[in-house]
Amino acid sequence: MNGNTIVYVLDDDSRVRKSLEMLLSSAGYSVKQFASPDAFLAFPKPNLPSCLVLDLNLGETTGLELQQRIPGEAALPVIFLSGFGDISTTVKAMRGGAIEFLSKPIDESLLFPAIDSALRVAEERWNEREAQSSLWRKYETLTRREQQVLPYVVSGFLNKQTAYELGTSEITIRIHRGQIMRKMGADSLAHLVRIAVKLGIPESSWNTAQRHGLSASSGQNWHSEAWAS
Repeated sequence: MNGNTIVYVLDDDSRVRKSLEMLLSSAGYSVKQFASPDAFLAFPKPNLPSCLVLDLNLGETTGLELQQRIPGEAALPVIFLSGFGDISTTVKAMRGGAIEFLSKPIDESLLFPAIDSALRVAEERWNEREAQSSLWRKYETLTRREQQVLPYVVSGFLNKQTAYELGTSEITIRIHRGQIMRKMGADSLAHLVRIAVKLGIPESSWNTAQRHGLSASSGQNWHSEAWAS
């Protein structure tokens, strides 16, 4: 896993940075070090699972403040380092999503397991983001009309109902449904519904479904009919 991951090190003490970089590099980790929060935030980060080894005290700012500035989509697991700390600081760090809070001088027997744990978390998050991105890429291959039809399909509408709502023919809706299934890589209606839920699609048709007296439970009862139509 080390070759496909990155460990970022941010500490305003050059001796600590260089020491950590040498230590982690010798253990096979890919390492990138930074002296300031601004340098770290400005760095164009590769699309790889990563974690951040972060000093708690960074001169004019703190590691906790930087933790809050990291974009949410980055979702970097953080390992805090500090020469001193208290319970309240540790609690804040953990609530902010920190994986571990380690004291200086750094104990290698604690650091390596913490980094491995952080990278496992990072890899899981990365895989989830990639899967979600893949779904959106598939969704974007749908034509405008197919995107309009999709909410009706996953809400349990029959082809004839969808055709009425969109002012087109039943056979046209049937063709659109087939194209949607193929492009989204869904092997069943249930699979397509799960995909749509991940993309937040069902909500867009909920008001329309209510006008027809449908609900999640009633829709489930006649999904098989909708799939066959």
